[in-house]
Amino acid sequence: MSILTLNRLTLAGLAREKDAVLERLQTLGCLHLLPLGPAPAEPERTPPAHAVEAIKALRYLRDLPEKRRQVREDPAFDIDRTIQTVLDNQQRLRDVSDRRDALRQRLIELEPWGDFELPSPADLAGRKLWFYHVPQRQMTELAGLDLPWQVVHRDHRQSWVVVVHPDEPPRDALPVPRAHTGALSLTEVRRRLESAELEIEEVQAERHALTRWIYLLSSHLAQAEDEARMRFAQTQTLDDESLFLVQGWLAERDTEGVRALADEQGLAMILEPPSPEDAPPTLLENPAPIAAGQDLVGFYQMPAYRAWDPSRVLFFSFTAFFALILSDAGYALVLGLLLAAYWRRLGRGDLGRRLRILAAALTGASLGWGILVGSYFGLSPAPESFWGQLKLLDVNDFDSMMKISVGIGVLHLILANAEMAAINRKRASGRAALSWIATLIGGFALWLGSGDDAPVWLAQSGQALTLGGLAGVFLLGSDRRPDSLKAVALRGLDGLAQLVKVTQVFGDVLSYLRLFALGLASASLAITFNDLARQVAADLPGLGLFLALLILLVGHALNLVLSLMSGVVHGLRLNFIEFYNWALAGEGYPFKPFKKAELNE
Repeated sequence: MSILTLNRLTLAGLAREKDAVLERLQTLGCLHLLPLGPAPAEPERTPPAHAVEAIKALRYLRDLPEKRRQVREDPAFDIDRTIQTVLDNQQRLRDVSDRRDALRQRLIELEPWGDFELPSPADLAGRKLWFYHVPQRQMTELAGLDLPWQVVHRDHRQSWVVVVHPDEPPRDALPVPRAHTGALSLTEVRRRLESAELEIEEVQAERHALTRWIYLLSSHLAQAEDEARMRFAQTQTLDDESLFLVQGWLAERDTEGVRALADEQGLAMILEPPSPEDAPPTLLENPAPIAAGQDLVGFYQMPAYRAWDPSRVLFFSFTAFFALILSDAGYALVLGLLLAAYWRRLGRGDLGRRLRILAAALTGASLGWGILVGSYFGLSPAPESFWGQLKLLDVNDFDSMMKISVGIGVLHLILANAEMAAINRKRASGRAALSWIATLIGGFALWLGSGDDAPVWLAQSGQALTLGGLAGVFLLGSDRRPDSLKAVALRGLDGLAQLVKVTQVFGDVLSYLRLFALGLASASLAITFNDLARQVAADLPGLGLFLALLILLVGHALNLVLSLMSGVVHGLRLNFIEFYNWALAGEGYPFKPFKKAELNE
């Protein structure tokens, strides 16, 4: 559970060895490149950092529902040529479809005028014909038109009017906008439309034939990704006629590998620790069983390089929150069966292996909590049974569940402030974090001590801790030295600004009541569906049994989906909003190594 220490690495070598050095660095896969070259005059021409064209081509082919038999081996397969052929097909389909749509629109506008050909410009003596559909009720407005015009056809609704003039009449000259008939005859438009439809069929047939290369494109995607990353890396170096420089962030643990490369290639190597003005990327490292916590961290906000790694806290707290919201051992068993069915498939990539461990933790915690609250698809076991004796809590016991939810929130925020205090030991923010810890403990103890049967010392201790914590926030929440009257006054204002957060800490703690509320809602819905099914089965003999089973199946499936959504959304929200507000200051960006792609990812 740590953010790895990074150093700024600079390598210098001969220009003719640049490609070989970059190839070796990509194989090592441990350098986060920094741009050294001048900013490009045309940024849009900079090579992309990923195989965008290959991914686009694959997506285009995979969108077809029916695909050709896949070619598994072809020694002459050229991935670049195949990608270009697919993208050319995509562009041609787009162009022909646009032309087809324009011809269809032109056909709709031209059909009311019939099939005719425009006279030649010489026959019109420099004049042009302008076409209008004028409703019969507006024909009287043409009486004042001082341009030559003629009605060529009419029906009971409108008249077809042609105006003769070298330039298009002003928009307000006629009561309606002109019809865009174009220079082509109706026969020619139909011919061109038919030609476009046939061309689309040809392009679609070619696209369908190209789907035979999906397998080889997918298997060579890593190669395309490596080539794209290499082209991008070549734009990040500083070059002159004889030398090149490459620079990036390097983890301390990988120094020896790069040093060996520098010795082998005869490169000049400089390692520098980050200066206070630098903002290095964040490289997280955690044990494999809880590595999914890193994915949760990166999903919302990467901590800054000089902050701390919340991956472990997020892994376990999200697991606990999810279990409290699900609150049913039966639903947890269903999730366990689904996870077992997809376990091998999830293990094909590194991300899948991390997430399946997280899913197993969520399922196991949900099963344990469901047993503790004695809920199995909304049913409770008999108290004298084995499973009934394992029931230690009642989700309908509002007082106990509220205390548990608030206690979890207090503990979560204490962890956040403790880490903030450890990171900022010598600063006011660290001292303020310790004071907030005292306030949280004191406030919780004061609330617990307000009960009728609570010991007197609990409330008194809570009151003392709360007042002491708030006093600490006010007195210690500033880095200003009290060496003048002005400094003392400003220090007091800083303390007041810190005290304003007392409403935030109160609201954040109460936000954890959603754990109890959502768990209660899930349990209540399960009980409701059970009662409804029982009533239907009793009131409608025969058919009622079928309807009851249908209600149970659909109802519990719906409740499970809602509980999953609530568990994920609110379980993450309590971490990313309430916890992050007190645990992290500032935002970082992830360490992206220049490395070779892995096919299974």
